[in-house]
Amino acid sequence: MSDGNQGGSKLKVVGQRPVRPDGVDKVTGRAMFGADFHLPGMLTGRIKRSPHAHARIIRIDTSAAEALAGVKAVATGADFDTGAGGEVEAGEGATAVKEVAANCLAMGKALYQGHAVAAVAATSPEIAAEALDLIEVTYEVLPHVIDVEEAIAANAPVLHDDLFTTGVTPKPAKPSNVAVKTVMGRGDVPGAFAAADVTVEGHYSTAAVHQGYIEPHACVASFGADGQSVVWCSSQGQFLVRALCAKILNMPLSDIKVIPAEIGGGFGGKTTVYLEPVALALSRKCGRPVKIVMSREEVFLASGPTSGAVMDIKLAATEAGKITAAEMTLKYQAGAFPGSPVHLGCMTAFACYDVENLALTGYDVVSNRPKVAAYRAPGAPMAAFAVESAIDDLAKKLGMDPIDIRILNGVRDGMKTVYGATVRSCAFVEMLEQLKAHPHYQTPVAAGQARGVAAGFWFNIGGESSAAVHVDEDGGVTVVSSNPDIGGSRASMAMMAAEVLGLPIEKVRCTVADTTSIGFSGSTGGSRVTFATGMAVCQAAEKVVVDLKRRAAATWECDIANVEWRDGAAVCTDPAKDVKPLSMKALASKSAKTGGPIASEVSINAQGAAAGYGAHICDLQIDRETGRTTVVRYTAAQDVGRAIHPSYVEGQLQGGAAQGVGWALNEEYVYGPKGTLDNASFLDYRMPVASDLPMIDTILVETKPNPRHPFGAKGVGEVPIVPPLAAVANAVSQIVGKRMTSLPLSPARVLAAMEEK
Repeated sequence: MSDGNQGGSKLKVVGQRPVRPDGVDKVTGRAMFGADFHLPGMLTGRIKRSPHAHARIIRIDTSAAEALAGVKAVATGADFDTGAGGEVEAGEGATAVKEVAANCLAMGKALYQGHAVAAVAATSPEIAAEALDLIEVTYEVLPHVIDVEEAIAANAPVLHDDLFTTGVTPKPAKPSNVAVKTVMGRGDVPGAFAAADVTVEGHYSTAAVHQGYIEPHACVASFGADGQSVVWCSSQGQFLVRALCAKILNMPLSDIKVIPAEIGGGFGGKTTVYLEPVALALSRKCGRPVKIVMSREEVFLASGPTSGAVMDIKLAATEAGKITAAEMTLKYQAGAFPGSPVHLGCMTAFACYDVENLALTGYDVVSNRPKVAAYRAPGAPMAAFAVESAIDDLAKKLGMDPIDIRILNGVRDGMKTVYGATVRSCAFVEMLEQLKAHPHYQTPVAAGQARGVAAGFWFNIGGESSAAVHVDEDGGVTVVSSNPDIGGSRASMAMMAAEVLGLPIEKVRCTVADTTSIGFSGSTGGSRVTFATGMAVCQAAEKVVVDLKRRAAATWECDIANVEWRDGAAVCTDPAKDVKPLSMKALASKSAKTGGPIASEVSINAQGAAAGYGAHICDLQIDRETGRTTVVRYTAAQDVGRAIHPSYVEGQLQGGAAQGVGWALNEEYVYGPKGTLDNASFLDYRMPVASDLPMIDTILVETKPNPRHPFGAKGVGEVPIVPPLAAVANAVSQIVGKRMTSLPLSPARVLAAMEEK
């Protein structure tokens, strides 16, 4: 689109707040989620899970279960393609197919409590549960290791005999729990520290936390007699599910159709598979559809939380507050298989700041926990907790305002990141200035309260996306998206198409297609959909406009150069032609006479995503008798480029802040001495609810729209969870009177710190 369309004054739909298209169905219960699908003859699938944190599987005897009346199929890891290799793009990076398969059904070892070891399909839930009890698994229990630093220790039990640390030279001779060592940096770090006026350092840790989506994992799989299979599932990427199922079960992609259901939350936790290959393997064995739904306990035990982390950081600065050097070591839990987001933690740690001398080292460490999954800006919140806490300490040491020190060191356009990218279309400093001028920051802190500030970053990505635009015979439009809608993308897709086509939003609807109905697309994640799939939608709509203009020109018998598209109608600019504009409806009603159906599909590999920056203010108070922390006021600011649907964008900021507050104050996986999870329920895993939080103010900074997107959009879903950990901790540390370095800041931990102080 032309640069003129970036001007907000010319936009009629983008930037407005239409009613969300999925709202009525969701509040009335009509929306179809993963567990809502029922097929004739459908069986109930259940999964048997390891009670041990680490054990060698000596034998699995399924004979008694198979003999039970009503049991139609039993599956183990032997039913997967044990030779499956390669990688598939999943979430924020590639995932090894072999490891995904071994996570869905254990092969040789159970690597954490809850690791799936066998599955059954039966005619009723009761028979399925009885069959699980009849499966006899003989284990050799092995020593386990839970925490990241214990897993690195020389005497730690090794999870994988074939895991040798990559990123070190020469290649280690012995296997270890360190999967990858990442090193990145620039400049003369030792020299900068030697010349520093002031330094600060600290040791920080965070606990593993779960995404906490309301809907558990669920799927229905049906293997047809002709070899064609259909999978209905709750997922952030139907094409990813298809690819992994095909690899794990050694099936052609073309034989699998995946239909995405409505999704009751994901936040990155549904960018992989747990149930789908198992259900499809069972269906293949018995020829009947199989439904598997995780219980909430299973979600906690066997689906991916994000990493717990341990970080050491040291900063050097001048007396004026300019940060001259930083050194940081990050150790992230990967869970049972390699793949923590520690590399992303290294990349994002100092992405908000212009630091000339940097040295970052990251370690991806396996331990006897469920394999981690993405969680909104994976890896970034943990790194930001350490960095933003250290910057707060630096500001206090120098007597500087915490926002001023961030403005002084903030990145600006043209600067280079430590991972090599050039900063472009960045409003980080402008955002901080708006935050400082906000009434929240200008209001004095109330007695007995404290205020914390922190910033955060996420790359945002583009990638492969497909979309289609179909014009109905009456002039209405259907947009076909390739991405499951987990954050309002159907609304934003419809709005962008309506803007291009010059139609009111009421005339445009958006649907999410299955894997056979639209071209390939990457998953919904990385804050990519509004940018990348939105770009495909805009291009498809633009092609429709060109076609409509061609049809109008043919109708008027004039040159297409004399046809313009204005406000949803073709207008003839040829002074020799005295004709009235042709509306979308008029052109659509005669489409059979002017070339046939009006439609366009576009597939792209979108480039030019603009990074996102955020900064938050948190006011809180602490009950000195119980240690309970209450957040009393919260404001989240973000560089959003241009908000397509401002209400959805505000919701993203508020939701990320709420999740980050929970991460900071209460949430953690708690393990007992045998490596078993003690709090696998919402009763014991403490997430914030409405009564725990104040109304969250938002500041949408739209001073620098992304020039690479038709309407200037930047991804917004990841950044809001990055600042809260440090913003909360910075405020708590002020009240406690000492730096709080370990999350969560639970009442017991805060009370102990206050008593110690």
